[in-house]
Amino acid sequence: MKARVGWSAGSGGQAIAAAWQRVSSGQRDQLIDLGLVGSAVGLEIGFLSDSLGAPGSPPPAIPIALSVLAGLLLWFHRRSPLGVLLALLLIEGFLAAINAYPGGAPAVIALGLLSLQEERRRSVPALVVSAIVLQVGSISSLPVPVLAWAVGVYLQTRQRYVATLAERAEQLEREREQRDQLAAQAERTAIARELHDIVAHSVTVMLLGVRGARDSVRRDPDLAEEALRRVEKSGEESMAELRRMLLVLRNQGDGAALAPAPTLDQVPDLVARHREAGMPVTLSRTGSIRAAPPGIELTAYRIVQEGLTNVLRHAHSPSQVSVHIGYGDERLEVVVQDDGRVAPASAWEGGHGLRGLHERVSAAGGELATQSPVPPSIGGFRLTAQLPRPKDQTP
Repeated sequence: MKARVGWSAGSGGQAIAAAWQRVSSGQRDQLIDLGLVGSAVGLEIGFLSDSLGAPGSPPPAIPIALSVLAGLLLWFHRRSPLGVLLALLLIEGFLAAINAYPGGAPAVIALGLLSLQEERRRSVPALVVSAIVLQVGSISSLPVPVLAWAVGVYLQTRQRYVATLAERAEQLEREREQRDQLAAQAERTAIARELHDIVAHSVTVMLLGVRGARDSVRRDPDLAEEALRRVEKSGEESMAELRRMLLVLRNQGDGAALAPAPTLDQVPDLVARHREAGMPVTLSRTGSIRAAPPGIELTAYRIVQEGLTNVLRHAHSPSQVSVHIGYGDERLEVVVQDDGRVAPASAWEGGHGLRGLHERVSAAGGELATQSPVPPSIGGFRLTAQLPRPKDQTP
């Protein structure tokens, strides 16, 4: 039975919280102000009840009416917190002067609300004036207004702190999105430059082949036919590369100097450079080693490069780093793995390098997967890519 009661109470609280969240901010303020008005009127009339009808005290209608008026004035505290406080202090002083013995609840609440809304240079003088009026009129002891002012200051500080955190979080999110966009654009530019080399080379070969075929078509038709066959093959390769990359490329046209695109033949040199720098890295290759299309070769090289770079940045004291390239009949597999102590997942997955690799591999028609730790008992990080490898590619 106790468990059921607890569950019902918890469900009721959750329902109330959910309903409160659905209320607009303006309606919430109105509900809060209504609660403050009701509380102030109830407390003040409660303090007056002991003196109502006593000898020398005014008729009950006067202090009750003033108490209700004081509570209603709190409704306007958002418009003029200082004006409301001064009006309530006058009402409290008048009630004390006619021996109504008020408790000062409306004025104390107004002081707390003022310290919540106003700067301290304005709320501190208001505290001093309120404390003097309430103390001289024997309405309230000194700690009460001081405590109300302190609570308001605390709530104001907390509100500003929460607002600052929310603003900072929004700013960081905007900056992150901008960095992601810049990183993606930079990656597209890099791919465009590298692809430019591939296409430019293919077009150059095609032009030379066409000119050679034109010069020899009459005197040596077989030679011209062979030249045209090479032109056809080069054109097919160029079209395949363009189809893979067209969706993610944008012609920048900056005229920058372009370097030859690296291939898998340069991976041993890349591994050797990292080994000379102190990384315990090894390279293994399986299957029939033969060339892949230039775009696939470039993508595979970048995967190895980014994987080793991530080991340098994020892996802690790896004892073994392995690079594996598997040449299948139709797929090219690239794996980079280490056994270092695992860094936080955000350090690996949140980097722009891996985002660029995902984009690059997807554009090449492949798949990229990450795993950490591998296996859980050892730790480390694994980067695995599967890239297409046409069967008809010549050795």
